[in-house]
Amino acid sequence: MSDDQPRFKRILLKLSGEALMGGASFGIDPAVLKNVADEIYGVHKLGVEVAVVIGGGNIFRGLNASAYRMNRVPADQMGMLATVINALALGEALNHLGSEARIMSAIDMNKIAEPYIRGRAITHLNRGRIVLLAAGTGNPYFSTDTAAALRAMEVDADVLLKATKVDGVYSSDPQKDPTSKPFSKLTYQAVLEQNLQVMDMTAIALAMGQNVPIIVFNLRKRGNIRKVVLGKKVGTLISGGRA
Repeated sequence: MSDDQPRFKRILLKLSGEALMGGASFGIDPAVLKNVADEIYGVHKLGVEVAVVIGGGNIFRGLNASAYRMNRVPADQMGMLATVINALALGEALNHLGSEARIMSAIDMNKIAEPYIRGRAITHLNRGRIVLLAAGTGNPYFSTDTAAALRAMEVDADVLLKATKVDGVYSSDPQKDPTSKPFSKLTYQAVLEQNLQVMDMTAIALAMGQNVPIIVFNLRKRGNIRKVVLGKKVGTLISGGRA
């Protein structure tokens, strides 16, 4: 395999809404949005088929329902709508670079996005379009991590890439515990048994059920998406094999 030969043909990239904030405490940083779009576009130019699930935590998190004295259901619905805003922004940034992005929503809003239909999403990927999958699963109580694992299976992605703000999976929060140890490899079972807070347990269990490998890596380091796609040793691999 040459240095420029992608390891994966089709990827599902999970981006948190917070990844778009940059140094701000809310919203979308235009420079960060451009950088993320540049990286996705660069990987797509390698011939990789790219689907993206994006969160909405930079605008509203349904898990904060109690702070707003809301019922969890409408709070989660607000969070799902926030992901659509992020998908629209990222889609425009990608289209500006010359790619052809399609936004598909798990909640019907035909004047803004296409409804998510598995076969149509796969057709877009086969035709070289970047597919942005918004509104989570369309249901309350399910995180965008779970949506990412579900969509990765549905569109037959070779790998689920989980972009974070740290270099991979650690034994504890590296920002709070200086003795925290990084892992280069983990099994799904180890993540569940050790309750490692990399993705929610439902997402891990879904990936384990269909043996979809997960690579957790630091989005804040430029070029990391490309490195992961090219098979470089970046972040933490979670799979069914031995750790």
